[in-house]
Amino acid sequence: MHGNEKTKKALISGITGQDGSYLAEFLLAKNYEVHGIVRRASTFNTERIDNLYVDSHKENAKFFLHYGDLSNSSNLRHIIDKVKPDEIYNLGAQSHVRVSFDQPEYTADIVATGTLRLLDTLHDYIVASNKEVKIYQAGSSEMFGSTPPPQNESTPFHPRSPYAVSKVAAHWYGINYREAYDMFVCNGILFNHESPRRGETFVTKKITRALGRIKYGLQENLYLGNIDAKRDWGFAGDYVEAMWLMLQQDKPDDYVVATGEIHSVKELLIEAARICELDWEKYVKIDSRYYRPTEVDALQGDATKTKDALGWTPKTDFKALVKLMMEHDLELARKEALLKEDANEKNK
Repeated sequence: MHGNEKTKKALISGITGQDGSYLAEFLLAKNYEVHGIVRRASTFNTERIDNLYVDSHKENAKFFLHYGDLSNSSNLRHIIDKVKPDEIYNLGAQSHVRVSFDQPEYTADIVATGTLRLLDTLHDYIVASNKEVKIYQAGSSEMFGSTPPPQNESTPFHPRSPYAVSKVAAHWYGINYREAYDMFVCNGILFNHESPRRGETFVTKKITRALGRIKYGLQENLYLGNIDAKRDWGFAGDYVEAMWLMLQQDKPDDYVVATGEIHSVKELLIEAARICELDWEKYVKIDSRYYRPTEVDALQGDATKTKDALGWTPKTDFKALVKLMMEHDLELARKEALLKEDANEKNK
């Protein structure tokens, strides 16, 4: 980095999530000063980013957290005024599809209206400060819903859950602010992306976590819904690079980020069980409670534009991704089993 170049500042909503933690690491490695918005909760929910934390009083600190919420625009304005970011990455969401049927209003408020609050607050800040700030809006392949695959940037949306409908609204808010106010807004339509840091209620993590525990005798069964659903699965660590690349372009645009490969939940299950040397059919039970009221059968991304325009391609294939997650969760289960054994010994 040249002496006369100033350090870029990034502000990330949803920094405590899977994508937020990988993005924070990626930007810190690029010498950014990284600021994250964290929701106030009664328990600490920062385990994915604890390794990045440096005491903010230290001279070399490049990582800062701010309490905030996408439901509160005056609080968002306060954070933007304080941070003065060059780039904003809006990853904050109630991102669980099944939960969005149980909490549709909350999902819409955070995912759709929350994005609108952030865009409007940012627009006010840009007008007042006369500073260009680029913003990345996290879209989702769920927006395509029942539209047949493969799906690209010009595929029509047909969302099938309150989460997906909210993401479509956020996507169009982004386009509207880009066209109305000439703001640098990029929508990234990311297909399913997983990692060892995936939340435990998501099907990929649910499978690898349960198989690890079954292997070590900590759990008897794994309950799943529709194992015939097909998805395009990539590695979250690869996908955050595409987010960053979008904001480094001369003009804002919308991009699909995907591997272009499609696999069923059942295939993922078979591959994970193979790594564990387990016969999955002995342990897996189908539970209709995990079916969604409106199902999305197949999502497969066509990321040709992203490859051509950004030079981005995924580095981690399906088998490597499953291996990464499965080995991580086998190690977790091994440690859990040892702790349980120790506790039993002490109680004897």
